[in-house]
This record gives sequence, C-alpha cells and structure tokens, in this order.
Amino acid sequence: MTEKEKMLAGMTYSAVDQQLLEELNTVKEIIHRYNSISPSATKERLSILKGLLGHIGDDEIIINQPFYCDYGKQISVGRRFFANFNLTILDEASVTIGDDCFIGPNVSIYTACHSTDPVERNTRMEWAEPVTIGDNVWIGGSVTILPGVTIGNNVTIGAGSVVTKDIPDNVVAVGNPCKVIKRL
Repeated sequence: MTEKEKMLAGMTYSAVDQQLLEELNTVKEIIHRYNSISPSATKERLSILKGLLGHIGDDEIIINQPFYCDYGKQISVGRRFFANFNLTILDEASVTIGDDCFIGPNVSIYTACHSTDPVERNTRMEWAEPVTIGDNVWIGGSVTILPGVTIGNNVTIGAGSVVTKDIPDNVVAVGNPCKVIKRL
C-alpha cells in the first residue's frame, strides 16, 4: 500500500511521504488562489471549491475567506452550507458535513492524530480518524472538533467549545470538553 492508501484507510502512515507532501503543496496553491479572489467573484470561488472539495451538495454553499484545508478531496459538504471566516479543516480522513450547516468564524476540524509518545511522534508517523457532522447543525465561533468525532442532527455547539467525543442528535452542547447542556 502507498502511504496515501494507508492514510485513507485509517492506518498509520508517514506524514513526510513525498507523494503526500506534493499533494499538500498543490492544495496550498489552490487555497492561496481561493483566498486571494475578490469576495464578489462568487462564481470563480464556487468553481475552485467544486474542484477542490470531494463533494458539494449544491451551488448555494458559501465558505468565507480565508479558508484552509490539507487535501480537500476528503471534505464533503451538504446543501446550503455556510462557513464564516478562518475555517480550517485538516482532512487526512473524511470530513462529512450535512445539509443546512452553519459554521462560525475561527472553527477548526481535525482528523490527523499523533502519538503522545515523543519518540514515536518524532518519526512523523501518524493516523487519521474521520469527523461527521449531521444535518441542521450550528457550530459556534472558535470551536475545535477533534479526530473521530460524530456530531448528530439538529445540534448547536456553543462558541469556544472543544468537541472531544460524539454529540447526539437534538441537543445544545458547550464547553471544554464539550458536553450536552440541553435536549431539544
């Protein structure tokens, strides 16, 4: 298996593999172009997103600049998706976001995992775990979503939360670590 195949399979892989580094640099160039386009050039921005992301639910998506991701192709967004400024998605594994989701400014979604053992970590070996966000979800500003998390449908995640574990459907959850505070 190639290192990319290992990455996509959720296995441990070398983060300094030449093919992966080349893909990362290619995407950085695309992201640079996207972030440099005039905000009023909506058709051009949408065209770049269609080429970059793995799936887009419809033409009504908005991702405000700046936007950052690692690979892009592992990101799937549903219909009527909106993301405010400074969305960062590290998509070494799949990131699936449902329909009618709103993401506040300065939100980070991570799939990449690193060993807590410094000797292992310094080998640059890592693995990735997918993130799934359901339909009708609002992610407040400055939220961090960690690898392997699933957020259910009809959920609000309060601003500044760090989502470390799955969040069920129909709730409001806040805090660090993020916890359910209200059922809808």
